[in-house]
Amino acid sequence: MKTTAIVLAAGSGSRMKSSVKKQYMEIKGKPLILYAIEAFENSFIDEIVIVLPAEDIEDVSHNIIAPGQFGKIKAIVPGGNTRYHSVRLGLEAASADTEAVFIHDGARPFVDDEMLARALDAVEEFGACVVGMPVKDTIKIADEDGFAKVTPDRNKTWLIQTPQVFLYPEILNLYEELADKEHELLAQNINITDDAMVMETLGTRKVKLVEGSYNNIKITTPEDISQAESILEKKFKKI
Repeated sequence: MKTTAIVLAAGSGSRMKSSVKKQYMEIKGKPLILYAIEAFENSFIDEIVIVLPAEDIEDVSHNIIAPGQFGKIKAIVPGGNTRYHSVRLGLEAASADTEAVFIHDGARPFVDDEMLARALDAVEEFGACVVGMPVKDTIKIADEDGFAKVTPDRNKTWLIQTPQVFLYPEILNLYEELADKEHELLAQNINITDDAMVMETLGTRKVKLVEGSYNNIKITTPEDISQAESILEKKFKKI
C-alpha cells in the first residue's frame, strides 16, 4: 500500500507555559517535532505531510527542517482553527494515490517501526485502526457535579494514542462530510476529539485497537519533557 503520514504540529501548546511553542522545544538538543518526522522518514512510509501554524512555516522550513534534509516530505501546510480542521488540510495535501494514511501528533516523539508495522497490518485487514494501550488504573466517569457515576471495566478500557490509520479515500471523504456537518454535530453536543471518532460518528467501519507503547507519550506539560528525556536516556543505554 502507498502510505502517507500526516504529522500534526499546528497547536499553540498553551499548557506547556513556555514562550517557545512546544513542537519546537528541544529534548536532548533536538526540536520535539523532528523526532516524529525522523521516525517516519526512516520507516516504510512513502511520504510525509507536516501541518504547522501558518506563521511558522517559513522559519521552520529553513531553520528546523532544512531543505533537502528529509526526502519524504511532500508538503508543509498551514493548520486550521481546530485539530480536525488541521487534519483535513493535511489530508487534502496528500498524494491522490495514497492508499493508507497515518495521522500522528507531532508531540508524540516515540513512534517506532514495530508500532507502524502493526498498524499497517491492521489497516490492511480492517480498514481503520488506532494505536493505544490498555489502561493500568481504574477509570471513573464523573457526573455533572463531579461525583463518581460509572466505573467502566478496566479490561475494556484503552488509552488512545497516535498514529491513527485509515484507508485514505474513506477518511478524506469523512473529513469532508464532517466539514459540512460540523455545526449540526456541535448542536448535538458531539465534539470530535480524534480521528477514530470521525469514523465512529460518520463512517461504517469498526476501528481496530492496536498495541502502541506506554512510551508513546504526548508532550503536553513541562513534566512530560522530563519523562521524555528519561525514555531517551534508557533507549541510548540499550544501544
